[in-house]
Amino acid sequence: MRLKQFLPAIIWFIISSILLAMPGDDLPDTSLFDIPFFDKFIHLGMFFLLTFLFCYPYSLYNSFSVWKFTAYKIAISAIAYGIGMEYVQKHFVAGRSFDLVDILFDSLGCGSGVAGIWIFQKKIGPDRNRGRNQN
Repeated sequence: MRLKQFLPAIIWFIISSILLAMPGDDLPDTSLFDIPFFDKFIHLGMFFLLTFLFCYPYSLYNSFSVWKFTAYKIAISAIAYGIGMEYVQKHFVAGRSFDLVDILFDSLGCGSGVAGIWIFQKKIGPDRNRGRNQN
């Protein structure tokens, strides 16, 4: 595997780190944040994408049965990253706090990312023919 295959995941990791470490006063004031639990779904989406992007290069070279252990390690690492960022928000970022529900939605996003890559792998298949008849 080459580093360039992980570039989207690395870029998204940097972007999400910046967004999660942003002071509360610097967050945009939009009406979207008035939607109940909108910020929780942002966490879910961020961690779905993070897990999916880190799992994707592995899915290109192996069947799910071979790389599923790696996918689980990626998901657990992403959950640990989410927990760590909650502590960073609590102790180092003004206007942000530690929230267990954020950790729950981070974890749901990671699980969804593994499920999403599994569905992607099943749909495309190990021979990458996307289900087309090759006769």
